[in-house]
Amino acid sequence: MEEITKDMKISEILALNELIAPFLMQNGMGCVSCAASQAESLEEACEAHGIDVDDLTEDLNDVLREYMEMQEASRNA
Repeated sequence: MEEITKDMKISEILALNELIAPFLMQNGMGCVSCAASQAESLEEACEAHGIDVDDLTEDLNDVLREYMEMQEASRNA
């Protein structure tokens, strides 16, 4: 599993998983679909929205990890 870092571009993060965009929007980043935001790093976007980048990075990685665990469990069921 690729780990999300604060220097990754929003477009790179969104490409990792379909759950990322809704998660970001629910956490104060409603502009993730804006073309201009795609070139921003996660850190830049967090600064613009007053969001703690370290907390959000950790939460995003948790979302990805949980998704991967659910996928693995369904394959083994």
